[in-house]
Amino acid sequence: MYSVKKSLALSATLACLFCVGAPTVSDAAFQLSEDVKNPTQALKEASTIGVRSHHTAALQQLENKDAIVVMSFGTTFKETRKKTIDATVKAIQAAHPNTKVVTAFTSHIIRDRIQENEGITYPTPEEALEQLKADGYTRVALTTLNIIPGMEYNYNVGVYNLYKNEFKAMSLGTPLMYWMGQEGQTDEVMETVKALSSQFPNQSKDHAILVMAHGTPDPSNAYYAVIQDRIDAAGLNNVFIYTVEGTPNFEDVLGQLKAKGIKEVTLMPFMMVAGDHATNDMAGDEEDSHKSMLMAEGFKVNTYLRGLGENEQIRQIFVERANEAWDALQK
Repeated sequence: MYSVKKSLALSATLACLFCVGAPTVSDAAFQLSEDVKNPTQALKEASTIGVRSHHTAALQQLENKDAIVVMSFGTTFKETRKKTIDATVKAIQAAHPNTKVVTAFTSHIIRDRIQENEGITYPTPEEALEQLKADGYTRVALTTLNIIPGMEYNYNVGVYNLYKNEFKAMSLGTPLMYWMGQEGQTDEVMETVKALSSQFPNQSKDHAILVMAHGTPDPSNAYYAVIQDRIDAAGLNNVFIYTVEGTPNFEDVLGQLKAKGIKEVTLMPFMMVAGDHATNDMAGDEEDSHKSMLMAEGFKVNTYLRGLGENEQIRQIFVERANEAWDALQK
C-alpha cells in the first residue's frame, strides 16, 4: 500500500515536472499541486499514474455497497485455471470476506469457449459492471491479474474510464509489476523476481533457467529488459527472460546459452497460467517448440509447467495489489 513518504515523493516530482509549486499528499499516485487552479483534462490525464480513483460528485448521496472486480485475460485450460486464477481470486476474497468479489475475463474468445465447452459463464469486465450497477452496487474496486501494464492492462484502463462516472466511487489497481523503485515507490520488479526465484531449481554452473513471458507490441515490452536487469542484480546467475511475441525472443537467449557453454536448461512460464503458450510453444513435442529446438541443439531440457498463479508469493502480491485498489476506493 502507498505510504505518505511515497506519496510526498510522487507529488513533489509532478510539481517539478509541471512547475506547479508545493505538492499535496495522496495515498494513490501522483497528485497535481493545489496551486493549479484550473487544470485541463489533458493535464489531469497526464498526471493519472499508478492506482487510479474517481468519485462521482452527483452520486455521493448513495449508500456504500461495495464490490471488487478481478480482471484476468482468462484461459481455456481448466486445471491451470483452478490452480492460478481461481486460487488468486480466492485469496483476494479471503482478504475481503464481507465484500462481493467478481471474476471477469478480458478475452472475449476465451470466455465464449469456456461457456460453450464447460457451461460456465465468466462475464467481461463491462458485463460485470453492468450487473453490479443493476444490483445496486455503488463503489467498485477494479484489480487486475495482468503481469505488466501492457495492452491487456490498457483494456482495464479503458473499462475504468468508461464506467467510473456510473458509480459513486471507482478505483483501478496496478498489475503485478508497475513501479520500479522510482520516487520512493517499491521496486515491484525486484519484488516479483524474488518471488519467482522461490520456484527455481538448484543449478550447476552449466545449467540455465529460461523464463518465458508473453511479450507485447505496447512500449511496455521494455519491462522485460528491466526484469533481466533485476534478475542480474539479484545475483541469479544464468537466468534469462524471453518472450513469445515480443523481445527478447527465443533466438536471442539461445545465442547467450551457447556463448556461456550451457549444457542443461530448465524452461518455465512467466505467465499467470500455464496455458497454450507454456504447454505448446514452450514445452510441446512439435519440432518448433522451444523444448524441441533446444534438444536439437544438444541441450538437456527440463520443463516446469506451472503458471505464476501457483506461486504462493506471487498470489500474495496480487492480493496486495487488490488491497491497494480497495484502499483507494475508501478515500
